[in-house]
Amino acid sequence: MRKVLPLGAGMVLTFVAVVAILMRVMPGPRKETDYLVIGTLATFAALGLLFLVLVTTIFKDPSALFKRRKS
Repeated sequence: MRKVLPLGAGMVLTFVAVVAILMRVMPGPRKETDYLVIGTLATFAALGLLFLVLVTTIFKDPSALFKRRKS
C-alpha cells in the first residue's frame, strides 16, 4: 500500500502536467478532436511512465518481460 499511493499520485500529476503543456502548445480555437488528441497523449505518457517505474523498481527480475523456452 505504501508504494501504490505515491505511484498513483505521480501518474495523476504526470497526466495533468502533460495536459497543461499540450493545452499551451496546441493553437486555438480547439475542436473536439484536439481535446481527444491531448487526452490520448497525456494517457500515453502517464502509462509509459508507469511501465518504466514498475519495470525498474518492482519487477527487477530480468525475465519479467521475456522468458526462455524449455528445450
